[in-house]
Amino acid sequence: MMRKTPSRQRQAPLMRGFVFCISSGEGGIRTRPTPAQVPAPLAGIPAIPQNGCMNFLRHPLLLLATALAAALLPMTSSAQNANSASCPALLQHQFPRLQDDAPQNLCQYAGKVVLVVNTASYCGFTKQYEGLEALYARYEKRGLVVLGFPSNDFGQQEPGDAKQIADLCFNTYGVKFPMFDKTVVTGAKRNALYTQLYQATKAAPQWNFHKYLVARDGKAVSSFASSVEPGSKALITAIEAALQQP
Repeated sequence: MMRKTPSRQRQAPLMRGFVFCISSGEGGIRTRPTPAQVPAPLAGIPAIPQNGCMNFLRHPLLLLATALAAALLPMTSSAQNANSASCPALLQHQFPRLQDDAPQNLCQYAGKVVLVVNTASYCGFTKQYEGLEALYARYEKRGLVVLGFPSNDFGQQEPGDAKQIADLCFNTYGVKFPMFDKTVVTGAKRNALYTQLYQATKAAPQWNFHKYLVARDGKAVSSFASSVEPGSKALITAIEAALQQP
């Protein structure tokens, strides 16, 4: 009588694949081909080991997708570097937007004539909001942008929170130009933008609604005291001249 040999479960053959490590750091994507052995039944499923590297088998679509990612990410990085290079140092700052705290990169205003103003809600110059908005409406299409930075530095005349400040400038004065969260504009703790504006002009704000006019190149900066009205001949002449520059 012949004995039956117990059947053995057939082992699946192993296939050789490659491990690709993807880094999201400044270096972009880097690929490190490493031999790996993965059971054949998993040939269509990429495995993600604990070391963060993804295991791709020699599947044409998966390899194509990886190759495209490797090609596109350096292009994206190059575009970002180009944008940074075209943005003047004066505008390479980020501030939260007044109405929702969304971070805003000032590089979005590169190539424009920029009027930077420190504002306050309870100041004798607060009515200048109307004149600033009129300037913005008049010259926006020609390349002027007004940037408002509420500050409580002078006379404690901006004591409110972001919601209260936004209600006054947007609802009371109909402001449409960009406004940012309350900040410090003078002294040792002033923000980085105002530090550079002071370095460029040697003129620090002495009160609310001081004005800095920045040329399109982001290098030439003029300073105007709080008493200079938005509609004054001196400021209008300077804006017109700046807008005519390339």
